[in-house]
Amino acid sequence: RDPLKVTRRMSKKKISKRSKVKPFVKYANYNHVMPTRYQVPAELSPATLCTDQQMDNADGRVEAKKMIKSMLQEKFVAPPLDKSNRPSKDVLYLRKKLRF
Repeated sequence: RDPLKVTRRMSKKKISKRSKVKPFVKYANYNHVMPTRYQVPAELSPATLCTDQQMDNADGRVEAKKMIKSMLQEKFVAPPLDKSNRPSKDVLYLRKKLRF
C-alpha cells in the first residue's frame, strides 16, 4: 500500500498515519518487468533488500518486510539530499502517483 495524500491542514497524528507504507516481497521474472522512467537508487536495489534465505521461510519474509518498511518510510518522510541540498530526485518518485 502506498502513502496517501497529505495536506497542510492535517494534524501530526493524521499525517503520520497517512504516510505509512505497507511493502510486499515476492519473486518476479525479469522477463515480465517493464522498464519505467523512474530510477531506483543503488541502496534500494532488490538484491540488497531481501536474500534468497529470507524468501525460503515465512519468518524471513516477515523480517525482510519490516526492514523494507522502515527504510521506505524513512526515505519517504525525509528524503536524502543531493549536492545542492535539495531532496534527491531519485527518491522523490515515492511521493508522486505513478501515471500509466
